[in-house]
Amino acid sequence: MLGSNRQIALRETVARSLVLGIAFWGTGAASGQSTAPSPNPPPRSLQASGASTAADSRVSLAAVIHEAERNNPQILAAVHAWRAATQIPSQVSTPPDPQFTVQQFSVGSPRPFAGYTNSNFAYIGFGASQDIPYPGKLRLRGEVAQRDADAERDRYESTRRSVIALVKAAYFQLAYEYQELELLDRDAKLLDQVEKIAEAHYRAGQGNQQDILKAQLERTKLLREVELHDRERLSLQARLRQLLNRTSGPPDILPEALTETAVHRTVDELLGTIRTQNPEIEGQQQMVRSKGLQLEIAHKDFYPDFNVQYMWQHTSDKFPDYYSLSIGVRVPIHRSRRQWPEVYQATEELNQSRREYEAQVQQAYFDVRDQFLRAETAARILTIYREGLIPQAANTFQAGLAAYESSREDFETLLNSYLDVLRLDEEYWRSLLDHEMALARLEQVSGIDLDEANR
Repeated sequence: MLGSNRQIALRETVARSLVLGIAFWGTGAASGQSTAPSPNPPPRSLQASGASTAADSRVSLAAVIHEAERNNPQILAAVHAWRAATQIPSQVSTPPDPQFTVQQFSVGSPRPFAGYTNSNFAYIGFGASQDIPYPGKLRLRGEVAQRDADAERDRYESTRRSVIALVKAAYFQLAYEYQELELLDRDAKLLDQVEKIAEAHYRAGQGNQQDILKAQLERTKLLREVELHDRERLSLQARLRQLLNRTSGPPDILPEALTETAVHRTVDELLGTIRTQNPEIEGQQQMVRSKGLQLEIAHKDFYPDFNVQYMWQHTSDKFPDYYSLSIGVRVPIHRSRRQWPEVYQATEELNQSRREYEAQVQQAYFDVRDQFLRAETAARILTIYREGLIPQAANTFQAGLAAYESSREDFETLLNSYLDVLRLDEEYWRSLLDHEMALARLEQVSGIDLDEANR
């Protein structure tokens, strides 16, 4: 009779633990249904403090990106470089400044104005001269500078997109770390329930101490995982502060939970935008055009430049004034040593920039295909986790709890099913992180904002 009472007490204890465990996993044991992990779980830090997870406590990705665009030093430096480059075309396309001359010529003595009143050779002269480049040279130099300014603009856009990609990567990873800490906190509580069931079995004489020690070992492993993820969380907070150029004053960023972003573009559509939307490709196009114009300038250097000078020379009132007009020509006579090497250099640089452009386009094509494949594969894997692996693992764990209660299953099998659920849950969120990271890289390479493209 006493043994029967102990059996009843054991079953009641196990039943209460089973109910608590099922409540933690959010599965419907009575109906036999199971649900996938919630896409918006409360962050561990808020749960630990007992605070409510109000929507306004989270910082959206759009707000973080906007702050980076305003404050990131790399973006601001690129803006200033672009603005500086826009001031160059007018400088290099403007003719040289004129030169004004005052000349005094003495006769009979080195003293100033000697012979001025008694010789018609002594005079005071006023003149002006102007260098005149061969027609077309200034225009070409201005066009080259304009292409360089356009390349700086594309370099700024490329820098902006690169920083945004880094911000997104850090933001997504931080959201993943918060999710992992939440999972570990939840799993630790469930493991406590499993450990209590093992202790109840041991006290009833139906288990052994090794089962309790195994449960404690797994709990210690969870503590180690918490420390590792918490360290990564702090590192990512520091990374975001760097990208946002924040001081130590503002609070830590609490990201929104990871959600799967749908892609409504085909890979061919994304490939078609590379030449027109990718700022790095557009910048390289500007470099090709600039090198082509520099080749034209090299050919123009075979033509002479000119100099025009005019002077008025005034003597004493009893002598007539003199007027002088001279035209100078700078003739390129060292063509084999200067002009032709300049043409060859410009030609090789043009061919180099064309090949670099082609290589950059092909690299962008590969990146788009690769990241699209990664995102597409991750999306299919997420579906497998949601509709297959996670519900199946949860049901297996529920069945194992019931079997362990009635001593039809050993503790190690129950523990393995628990670890399967834990592992699959972590793998689900890791796959979701990989999916969002691939889309962030895809946006950077294709030049398209997928969030806007999906609207």
